[in-house]
Amino acid sequence: MRRIKRLDEGLRLRVESEDDLWVLSQVCSTGCLVGMLSHRRDSTTGTKEDGRAKSAERKPMWIVLECSETAFQPFTENLRVHGVIKEAKIDIGSHHTHVISSGDEFELTREGGLSNADSSLIKDAIKSGRRARSGLIVVENDEVLIFEVATHGIRDVSQFNMRGGGKRAGDSSTVSKEFFDKVSKETRMVFPDEMPLIICGPGMAREGFEKLLRGLGAENRIVNAPTSIGGRAAANEVLADGLADSLLGEHAIVEQVRAIEEGLKRVSMDGAVAYGGKMISDAASQGAVETLIIEAGLLRTDEGSSAWGPITEAIESSSGNVIQASTEHDAGKQLEGMGGAIALLRWKLE
Repeated sequence: MRRIKRLDEGLRLRVESEDDLWVLSQVCSTGCLVGMLSHRRDSTTGTKEDGRAKSAERKPMWIVLECSETAFQPFTENLRVHGVIKEAKIDIGSHHTHVISSGDEFELTREGGLSNADSSLIKDAIKSGRRARSGLIVVENDEVLIFEVATHGIRDVSQFNMRGGGKRAGDSSTVSKEFFDKVSKETRMVFPDEMPLIICGPGMAREGFEKLLRGLGAENRIVNAPTSIGGRAAANEVLADGLADSLLGEHAIVEQVRAIEEGLKRVSMDGAVAYGGKMISDAASQGAVETLIIEAGLLRTDEGSSAWGPITEAIESSSGNVIQASTEHDAGKQLEGMGGAIALLRWKLE
């Protein structure tokens, strides 16, 4: 994401990648004003009151909406912002929808200015710049799982299992070869050469799979990482243990997963950690919170912002760090299951 200019009560921004849309889905909350160049038919062209002739030309104009709701599905190409028109050449007071995509410029403002939570999330997105999405492939002798890793989530792409065959002597190698030949060809169709790939797994099949991709002409940048386990857990291990930091080290998802995993580890060891609103609040008041990991949406509900706003301010005033996490990955779902927040402490509370 790029900041074009500062405004009195907000920012003018440019969306530089589809990953920026997740950030915008969080900050474009109820009551904010979103202005951008859009199109609308003139309401005076219809034969009925407030009607429109469908044949009328859609005119480009700058439209400012007061946001009432957003519609966004991770790993899609646009964010839909619904609301009531506050500023435009025509139809003030009518409902309208902005469709925000990569490359669009828009203005985001709120009466009194953006909240600290929104400003922080936008600042992180601007600092991160444009990060390439990566393919993550978990390879075992009889199964291949394919994921796409973005800044704030992991998407399941495909799952391949080797079924039947190999029961008679001499058949297994043929069945295995046919299986991996098929999967490697389909993988080449999914990931273009410019997308970096991480191939991981607990055995040696991952190395053979990389050779198959290269044999098919793949020019992707590839990191081949051994893991201690297979399946979906291998993908989480890659993120949590830094096995592909050369590709993913600066992605927000890596920071989120590592912090959440460290919190869960401390919980299991009865270490310096706090979870639950009251325990985290007590720790923050004592300056004990080093890092708070909190589900981003929790800071943006009326109840959540009033409860967590003072806590995050106390943490930041004592030089603590607040990570706003997505739930579009396994660690984020674990965080959600613990109430949406967990804090890594500087010392263990008695």
